Amino acid sequence: MTPSTSLTIRLARDNDHASLATLAQLDSRRAPADPVLLAEADGGVVAAVSLLDGASVADPFRPTADVVDLLRVRAAATATDVPARRHLRLAAAARRALPV
Repeated sequence: MTPSTSLTIRLARDNDHASLATLAQLDSRRAPADPVLLAEADGGVVAAVSLLDGASVADPFRPTADVVDLLRVRAAATATDVPARRHLRLAAAARRALPV
C-alpha cells in the first residue's frame, strides 16, 4: 500500500464471502470466522481479521502488514465498546442461524 492509497475498514457482509474465500486462498489460510472486519483498497478486499478469534488473512502480493495491524487496532477498540460487542455477537448468531 502506498501512503496515498484510500483504505476502507468495515464489517464484512454476506456478499463478501466470495472475496474473503479468494483472499484466504491467496494467503493459503482459512477464511476468518464471522464476524469479520475487513479492509478494502482499490476496489477489493486486501485484508481481514476475525473479531471472534483474531485470525487474519491478507493479500500476500501487496504490502498489507500495516493494514492487518490497523484492523487489529480497530478490532481491539470494538472489543472494549460494550454496545458494539453486543451488536457483533447478535449479528454473528443471526448469520449462523440462516441457512447457507
